[in-house]
Amino acid sequence: MSVSEFRSDAVVVPALASHVRPGLVLSEAEARAVLEGAARRDVSAGGSFMAGPAGVQVWSGPFEGAYGARGAAARLGCVDWTYNTPVAHYATIYRVVVTAEGLAAGETTASVLANVLGLAHVPVSRACLTIATPPARDPFRRQST
Repeated sequence: MSVSEFRSDAVVVPALASHVRPGLVLSEAEARAVLEGAARRDVSAGGSFMAGPAGVQVWSGPFEGAYGARGAAARLGCVDWTYNTPVAHYATIYRVVVTAEGLAAGETTASVLANVLGLAHVPVSRACLTIATPPARDPFRRQST
């Protein structure tokens, strides 16, 4: 693969996204519980989660391809967070994304968030999902007449 080629599976292409407003703050214990729960149900161990420093990805099933490749598993969505915010070892969830494959499988932003928070028994009722809003119109920009 040359530098100019793009791997289609390298980034998440959202079909549906919701912002979590205000951001849902997970305490150190809750963040650790989510990461430990995702590790126990990791795609490489027969589960459907993959945790990393930026959040947790939800997959349709385990990676069963050759040499640990994803095989037939499809990324259904992800929960994005910033770690060490607002303080060390806390995590602030700010966005939930559902891919086209996730929509086809019946996932919503609420179900993806519930699945991830369920790893730590954190109630999803603490979260407020909102549709991503476009930036406000610049009041100083001249309107064409």
